[in-house]
Order: sequence, then structure tokens, then C-alpha cells
Amino acid sequence: MREDDPTLEDLHVFETPDEAFQYVRYAGTLDDADIDMGETSLALGLLFLPGIRPERYRHHLRKLAEALAEDHAQRLKQGEKDGAALRLACLRRVIHEQQGYAGDGENYDDLQNANMIRVIERRRGLPVALGLLYIIAGRKCGWQIDGLNFPGHFLLRLEMEGERLIADPFRAGVEMDAASLRVLLKSIAGQKAELSHQFYVPVSNRDMLLRLQNNLKKRLIEQEEYAQAVIVLEAMEALAPDEYRTSFDKGVLYAKLGQKRQAMQALEDYIIRAPDARDRQQAQGILAQIRQLPD
Repeated sequence: MREDDPTLEDLHVFETPDEAFQYVRYAGTLDDADIDMGETSLALGLLFLPGIRPERYRHHLRKLAEALAEDHAQRLKQGEKDGAALRLACLRRVIHEQQGYAGDGENYDDLQNANMIRVIERRRGLPVALGLLYIIAGRKCGWQIDGLNFPGHFLLRLEMEGERLIADPFRAGVEMDAASLRVLLKSIAGQKAELSHQFYVPVSNRDMLLRLQNNLKKRLIEQEEYAQAVIVLEAMEALAPDEYRTSFDKGVLYAKLGQKRQAMQALEDYIIRAPDARDRQQAQGILAQIRQLPD
């Protein structure tokens, strides 16, 4: 390691966007279970917020977990039976009733809803952002809580000694039974859509964070903020070095920005790494068009 390289200890204390990016890169080297969801989500949020000091947001996440543990302990002392239902009730009380978090249904596409720092400030967010708050606080208490691979809407599953339940963090943690899950799915994927066992598969820590960033990337592209969308993609690459599909998106965005050389490089990297022949062929077609552009 060179003298100017950040040490492992330094990587855990980020205060600027550049340091935050280095932390995201460090998180990308970790095994999935070792990723600190709170720190990494704050680091991703800080990338676009120079001048913000992250310590107050770290403190808030610690206080959420402490309040959750305290509420849970009090209920047990009062004779309530421990279980997934009680733990969900504690999460709902602390996150929604005490702290005032809610799904932002009025301004769903607001960029701030996908930035954990702004979510904490505004107490509003997307399903995945609010779900991460549940997961960060719940796991600090040692609880088993996961995000699910449900299409189009992030859901949570809590488990304890064989008891399982699914909750919607966007709607104040309401418990979802099979009927409500079916209604939700059809509202997202159409009336012909049916529930599948794949929708109940837990997603990894890395994939949850990527899902948060995908929401941000999508909204930036819709607003034609291509340079900022590239920054999001670079952070996604740092967090998930094996995720080859970001190279395709970067190639397209670089082309829109008129950066021919970077566009070609990104697409060439994608073609090398993409396992599907049809995907490679599509990228080769786009690459051929970019090569014909004037320098």
C-alpha cells in the first residue's frame, strides 16, 4: 500500500463526496453479509451533497435502533409475546409514529426520495429507502429482516422461530397477506400477473443498495441529467464490480454527452463481459453507430 492510499480505518470515516466514493469502493470489496447498510447508504447519498456532514445522520440511525430495542424491551416487560408480529409493531411505532416517516406518494419521483440523507431530513422516501431504515434498525437489534424480490415495489419479510410475515414499508409497515400481495402485483404488472415463489426470495444487501441507486439513475435519465446519472453508475460499479450491465448504460449516456471515446470504451467492456449473445449483438450495433460519429 502506498503512503497516500487510504487505510482500512480511514475508509470507515468519510466526510466528503470523494471520501464517500472511496467508502463505496471499499464496500464493493466486502462479502455481502459484511456490508454496513447504514454507512453505505449514507455514503451513496453524500456523493451528491458536498458540504453535508454525515455524522448527524449516523447518529439518527443509531438512535432509531436504540429506540427500537427500548420499545421492544418495554413491550416484553408488559407481557406481550415476542414474535414477528410484535417486532413489526415496534418497527412501525418507532419509524412511523415516533419519527414520522412516510412513503412520498405525492412526489414519488422526487430525486430526494432515493437519497438516504434527504430521506432522513424529509422523513419521506421510496419503498426501498424506507425499507432500508427497517432493515438497518431491525438488524442492529439482531432480528431477521430481509428485503424481498417483489417486482416494482420493495417489501420486507420478518421472521422469528418459524413465524413469517410480509410488510410494506411505504404504507406505514402494513402487513401484507396473499390477497393484498395479489392486488399489489396486478396494480404493477397488469391483471394477468400472478404471484410466484420468486417474489418471496430475499435479496442481498448489495442488491438492495443497487435497487436504491437504480431508482436514482432512472429519475436522472428521465430529467436528462446524464452526467449525474453517470456518477450514479460509477458508484454502482464500485459497489458491485461484477455487475457488467452498468457498462452498457454508461456507454449510452456517454454518447448522449458527446463523449465518444468514453462511450466506446464502456460498450467494448460490456461486450467482453456480457454472457448473452443477443445482448452483445445489440451493444455491437450501438458501438458501430458511435464509431461513425465525428470526433
